Amino acid sequence: MEVTIGSIVRVPLGGRRVRGWVTGLRHGDRAGLKEIVGVSGAHPIFTEQLLQTLRWAAIHYVSPLAALIPKAGPPNLPVRRQIQLEPPPTNGEVPPVAGDIVARIEQGTRPPSTFLAGVGPWEAIVESLAGAAARTSRSAIIVVPTATECGALAAALRTSLGNRVVAATSAAPAAEQTAAWSQARDSAGTVVVGTPEVALWPAAALAVAVIVEEGRRAMKARQTPTVHVRELLRKRASVERIGLLSVGHVPTLETVKAGVARSTSPGRTWPLVEVIDRNLEPPTSNPIADATQIAIATAAKRKEPVFVFVSRRGYSPAARCVKCGELRRCPQCGSNPGPAAECERCGRTNGPCTNCGAGRFAPVGAAAGRVVDELRRAVHSDAALAGQETLVQVGTERDIPPASTTGLAVIIDADSMLLRPHYRAEEDTLRVLARVAATVRRGRGRRCIVQTRMPTHRVVQAMRAGHSDEVIDAWLAERESEQLPPFGELLAIELAGESADADAELRHLVGERVAVYGPGAAGDRRRWLLQAPDLRHAKVQLRELVQAWRDRGITVRVDADPMDV
Repeated sequence: MEVTIGSIVRVPLGGRRVRGWVTGLRHGDRAGLKEIVGVSGAHPIFTEQLLQTLRWAAIHYVSPLAALIPKAGPPNLPVRRQIQLEPPPTNGEVPPVAGDIVARIEQGTRPPSTFLAGVGPWEAIVESLAGAAARTSRSAIIVVPTATECGALAAALRTSLGNRVVAATSAAPAAEQTAAWSQARDSAGTVVVGTPEVALWPAAALAVAVIVEEGRRAMKARQTPTVHVRELLRKRASVERIGLLSVGHVPTLETVKAGVARSTSPGRTWPLVEVIDRNLEPPTSNPIADATQIAIATAAKRKEPVFVFVSRRGYSPAARCVKCGELRRCPQCGSNPGPAAECERCGRTNGPCTNCGAGRFAPVGAAAGRVVDELRRAVHSDAALAGQETLVQVGTERDIPPASTTGLAVIIDADSMLLRPHYRAEEDTLRVLARVAATVRRGRGRRCIVQTRMPTHRVVQAMRAGHSDEVIDAWLAERESEQLPPFGELLAIELAGESADADAELRHLVGERVAVYGPGAAGDRRRWLLQAPDLRHAKVQLRELVQAWRDRGITVRVDADPMDV
């Protein structure tokens, strides 16, 4: 019976036989030790190198190692699946943004970590990177945000890479996921296309990992452990000496701060953007400006697909003063104060308009249903919610069409997103707006329209300029001065249950080197926020305390690198 690092073994425990994973081997006296009953599965589910990444993640995300190890394996016991792969494609036309990187992969050398900025769709760039790995009999892992995008990208890649491409999402049947995992593990030259779950999969002769739109929220797990694909693959690339590449419209500040090179296609990163200043219009309750209505009607007449974007559910709509038209903002923190009596971000009591003192406000944006009704009444009778067969579709972030598929894109209310009450609001907004703009095909008369009452806002100006370089530099300077990520670390802890002593225990454990804020209310839970330039030492100590809380019956959620603060 051969046992190695990563083997799944059956061991006796308290009269039962349970499964476990081998994380270390050593020679010594076996007296008093029980024998391993057997080994399960065709081969180990992780290597010693992958175990290094798992151990790092256990500390960084304040998680038991046992909660992370299953993420490296398939849902069923692994099987052997070494198949005859189709011949790799010949070296075709390579997008200029990826030329140097493809050459390095084909030479068998490790390419530098690079963010490839472009309009999309990403099939051509990803195909060139994966094809280069395949031509050298090495594998590639491609991580995409959603199952829908996974299916579309995998189908596109199969046209040139054939059976080398395997698709894997958590929504797929367990047997299908296991077959994909096993082929990646056994067959060098496989291209794995999957949702964030595949970031820790082993792959034979892995050459490169590619993250598609690293800044999307789907790339970070919401439940403990709150792992982020970007951080997992960055560590894995360092340990395994593989290439790590990202493609997208706007890089995250974490990627820029890490010194990752940026390769940008010539010209604009996204298509032409027209800004409509709603301050120049007479007061109206119509969420669609007159100029926007004309543009939509013109595009529909030309049989051009139109996508109208509205803020996703959960955003408090921005409001304007009925008397002077000024956007309502909290005088203390500057965010959208929301509809409640107190500001959602800083807790200050909401008052009258800070510009004229009036007390009546009207919403600036509108929900998807109302926008559809307005479009049907005034613009196009066949307007409908996204997913229906019509030229004019209205949708939220989850409905954004693929790149280069519309003739006109409209953003009804950019202000609600920009004024959201957390420190990443501007960065997140630019990323979403850029995705909407990228849906527009190049060509005369085709453009993205942004409606706003803040036309001079730096995010709106970045949209108009067609790139994010200047605004990213400004954000980095602000984050550094405030010691916010990526220049400092944040950790959120939420407890539900009897935890009267938790505050004292937490503060005593981390000491004075870590700032502790809270506890505050988070629904039915209590929430603390930890901040310091480096939290690694505190995280090591916290693992024992968190487990002690759980042993006392307290429900604990630890969110390392929280996105909403």
